[in-house]
Amino acid sequence: MWRLFLLISLFAFPTSSRAAPAASEKTCGYQSCHPVKEGFINVHLVPHTHDDVGWLKTLDQYYYGSRTQTQNAGVQYIIESVIDALAKDPNRRFIYVETAFFWKWWIKQHDTVKAQVRRFVNSGRLEFISGGWSMNDEAATHYQSIIDQMAWGLRKLNDSFGECGRPKMGWQIDPFGHSREMASIFAQLGFDGVLLGRIDYQDKHFRLASKTPEMVWKSSQSLGESSNIFTGVLYNIYIAPSGFCFDILCSDDPIIDDKDSYDYNVDKRIDEFFGYLNNHSKTYSTSNILVPMGGDFNYQHAEIWFKNMDKLISYANLRQKTGSKYNLIYSTPSCYVKAIHEESTKTNKKWLVKTDDFFPYASDPHAYWTGYFTSRPTLKRFEREGNNYLQVCKQLYALADLGPEDRVDLNVMREAMGVMQHHDAVSGTEKEHVAHDYARLLSRGFDECHIITNAALSQIVTQKTNRADKIPPQPARIEFNTCPLLNVSQCELTESKDPFVVTVYNPLSRPVTKFVRLPVTGTSYSVKGPDGTLLNILYT
Repeated sequence: MWRLFLLISLFAFPTSSRAAPAASEKTCGYQSCHPVKEGFINVHLVPHTHDDVGWLKTLDQYYYGSRTQTQNAGVQYIIESVIDALAKDPNRRFIYVETAFFWKWWIKQHDTVKAQVRRFVNSGRLEFISGGWSMNDEAATHYQSIIDQMAWGLRKLNDSFGECGRPKMGWQIDPFGHSREMASIFAQLGFDGVLLGRIDYQDKHFRLASKTPEMVWKSSQSLGESSNIFTGVLYNIYIAPSGFCFDILCSDDPIIDDKDSYDYNVDKRIDEFFGYLNNHSKTYSTSNILVPMGGDFNYQHAEIWFKNMDKLISYANLRQKTGSKYNLIYSTPSCYVKAIHEESTKTNKKWLVKTDDFFPYASDPHAYWTGYFTSRPTLKRFEREGNNYLQVCKQLYALADLGPEDRVDLNVMREAMGVMQHHDAVSGTEKEHVAHDYARLLSRGFDECHIITNAALSQIVTQKTNRADKIPPQPARIEFNTCPLLNVSQCELTESKDPFVVTVYNPLSRPVTKFVRLPVTGTSYSVKGPDGTLLNILYT
């Protein structure tokens, strides 16, 4: 047994959570919300793009827009196009979720572009939602890795934008089912609510029929109210209404308002949209409904979307003069929940309470999305080992007080693990070449972490030796190696060196007893502990 006590860094989260924002709360996001109209059904149009950090293509293929024969998707063009479109009209709004993509774009921008984006964020025209490095899966992930990837994404947003860059809402629109533990994490992060896309089709049909798709999720009996969070299920997952996808990836008709054109279609298109709203509004219990305007990798040409939404809002609201009950506004999930909270406070509305999971997820009869609980088991195991090694790297980095040059190596592993939490990564639902790329990213993270552990252990051991000998600190000369292929019983050092020293690291703050398994080629070995005593060994 080895005894090693470590300093463990813990994240401190707010201990209170709200089902919705307080009416008196003043932040850049809520102040920027377009006003709603009493006596109308307020339709919150939420422009968004859902950008998987790997699925049919790899993360880089999605970002740069390559491999178009598989999917026409380039995230760098989406972000740039949205920024250009937002600059044309201060009434427009947009939300963005995947910090891994945004950060990849952000660090390459000129200061003038960054200043423009900061203005949009500070005014609420661009709002970050969820804010994690990826939109994590909720079944195959471990809470430690979820917190790490959320913390890493939120840190980047906070460092770049301050208070106005801090998300207020969770946006889990594509994961294949939802856990109450994830809701608890969102609540403890201080989020005002979370919106979901996929729940079991039977559950969803019941909730829509009974006008109860929105609720308060009491996610932890032990934590009590601090884990309660307002939760809503979207009407159409996260896709724009049928016929109203104004994207280069879609084939829906635009709104043509030139009365001299033979193809003038304003009246027809508004009638069609109102038909959709009639069905949608019947299934929710307040005078506010949220309509996502976007989809997978939408907005590569954002002006097409915004130009048509501008017309949709304008011509739909003109009908209020002739008795229309709908009021369309650009909005965000935060503004939507704010409006619901204000209305429910006035009416003293009581929300349905949920205490369990939204698992398993079935999209249709006999279509349960449960295979991913066990698919690609090797990648799942690799991800778990990555989490273990990341914690070791973080702890040793802090203990050895390493410098900023080593932090760069640590961040490689942080980002790789953040990507691995994506709902098409650790879940195993990606294409094979994408799974290989995930493994490549994580393998590189291991390599970079090895640099840190080697430097940290060398420094710690050297400092301890120097203190014992009462001599000034000397440069570390100890080279540590790892055995990344122990899962297939391979370790170059233990199979080729005689003798060799094994360093066993205990990341906990208490002593533990564990078996250490090493491949060797000989048949007779003596193993000694740190004090020179012989240890019991077993050959297999």
